[in-house]
Amino acid sequence: MAEIEVKNLANEVVGKLELSDAVFKADINQPLIWEAVKHYNDSLRAGTASTKVRGEVSGSGKKLWRQKGTGRARIGSIRSPLWRHGGTVHGPKPRDYTYRFPRKKLHGAMRSALSAKLSENSLMIIDAFSLASNKTKDFQKILSGLGFTGKVLVVDSSDNKNLMLSSRNLPKVKLVPGSGVNIFDIVNSNVLLFSKDSILQMQEVLSR
Repeated sequence: MAEIEVKNLANEVVGKLELSDAVFKADINQPLIWEAVKHYNDSLRAGTASTKVRGEVSGSGKKLWRQKGTGRARIGSIRSPLWRHGGTVHGPKPRDYTYRFPRKKLHGAMRSALSAKLSENSLMIIDAFSLASNKTKDFQKILSGLGFTGKVLVVDSSDNKNLMLSSRNLPKVKLVPGSGVNIFDIVNSNVLLFSKDSILQMQEVLSR
């Protein structure tokens, strides 16, 4: 079993927690992680890009000059893609970029990403986020005392109002509930900060 220290908000070790090797000591599969991140990013794409074909641009459909005898190239319409302000050939149209991604592959990518963070000592477990106030500067002091720099992903219950209010104005801190952790947030964060209950909840989901 993978063993990790459990700390309090004062950066003091208050215990240890055994984590499942199947989740936190899995083989690190970089191609699978890339696939999962791509699927996540594609699901966020609006897909609203649209161009006009020759039948949609404004302009007369009248033939500009006779077919033969002028010495110029033959042309049928001012809307031709060869002309300025003409239609676009094979341009983008509104589409849906989402596609099905197997749950087993997604869970495998999550296990790989979490195992990588644990091996890099970029994952910390806090016994409980019991904040006395909801002030941003107080939470910033706690993060500084824990020695964190860069992007921090905080995972705890969405019912913790003090934590939500004190962290929402920090540009490099993102708070998500245990059920809302996604592969992109894990990969895109320098440090993962879990509450004890949240890490056990995630472990249960990824162990299935």
